[in-house]
Amino acid sequence: MNYVITGAGGHIAKPLAMQLLGAGHHVTAIGRHEEHLKEMVKAGAHPAIGSVENVEFLEKAFRGADAVFTICPPNFNTKDLKGFNEQLGKNYRDAIKSTGIKNVVNLSSVGAHLATSAGPVTGLRRAEEALNTLENVNIRHLRPCFFYSNLMANIDMIKNIGIIGSNFSIPPNKFPVADSIDIAAAAAEELLDLNFNGHSIRYVASDETGTDEIATVIDKAIGKPDLVWIKFKDEEVLRGMQQAGMPKEIAGELVEMFAALDSERFLEDYWKHRPKLGTVKLENFAKVFAKAYNANK
Repeated sequence: MNYVITGAGGHIAKPLAMQLLGAGHHVTAIGRHEEHLKEMVKAGAHPAIGSVENVEFLEKAFRGADAVFTICPPNFNTKDLKGFNEQLGKNYRDAIKSTGIKNVVNLSSVGAHLATSAGPVTGLRRAEEALNTLENVNIRHLRPCFFYSNLMANIDMIKNIGIIGSNFSIPPNKFPVADSIDIAAAAAEELLDLNFNGHSIRYVASDETGTDEIATVIDKAIGKPDLVWIKFKDEEVLRGMQQAGMPKEIAGELVEMFAALDSERFLEDYWKHRPKLGTVKLENFAKVFAKAYNANK
């Protein structure tokens, strides 16, 4: 099989590409920087260096593929994350249509059932909608839950003021979280099997926890006594992100996403389509968090 993987230098697409290569398939790895693709090229991948914002580049890279993996990579240089994600969805749509590709696994997000007020996830919803205009193309939208890796942004807060938190809090067992390893494994399963028809979704989660438990488990891993999760006001989180150097527009969209996460509506569709959980549990991630925490002293 001939696969094309976008965002191949990232934490999800890279292990995905390596799994496909390990299974003996031809992989074209799309990335902006050749050095980020070196490991995959050494393993046999064909590099395609360019931007997914360029439809002509995508058409060239997609030509001849049996299936593609599409992703909207993070972009902190834009003032409109929603619009950026939406446009990438349209770019992928156009390239897929012109090259006649019949199978797509698209990385979206939990919360993408919401049409508005979900920050950058709203843009991922629009990307899904753009792809869903394709006829006679099988599309599986993967909707992973809150990334464990997002919690790494709390390291400085823990070190400086001894707390962890954001503008949301979620009760025990009601907060699905996901690790890139499990997301990559789900994407590999879908691409290797190609056992999906029409336009469908699949949620991906590694564990189901709560924000208080996150604080407790991380507390134990890093040896920080009495670490607690604090729910901040939206404006406090916005101010903190801006003080850390994040552009106001990006910070505003992230705060909007986290505020949506604080409501039941953000996760309501997940619970209707609850998946089998992956292998990376909160305790496993806490060890990774502790390593990063201790390396940042």
